[in-house]
Amino acid sequence: MKKVIALSTLLALSALGMACGGETTNTAANANKTVANALNSAGNAVNAAGNAVNAAGNAVNAAGNTANAAATNKAESNSTMKSNTMSSNSATSNAAHANTNK
Repeated sequence: MKKVIALSTLLALSALGMACGGETTNTAANANKTVANALNSAGNAVNAAGNAVNAAGNAVNAAGNTANAAATNKAESNSTMKSNTMSSNSATSNAAHANTNK
């Protein structure tokens, strides 16, 4: 926000300088334009860095989501294997029990 206020102030001074005319005023206006352009460049660099940070954050989130999905699939797989093993053991036990009753 401070950058926006500073930039707006410089632009307003530049406009005022151009409106008033005169060589001294034009020199000051040109200096203000140069500073405004430098601030714009700095602001663009900050925005680019912010975009890079956001992209990195999105990549980390995607990796986390993939890890969570893998963990969920593993847990479901283990649960299914345990259930199938218990069913298999129960069937084997019942068959063995049936054979001893004959």
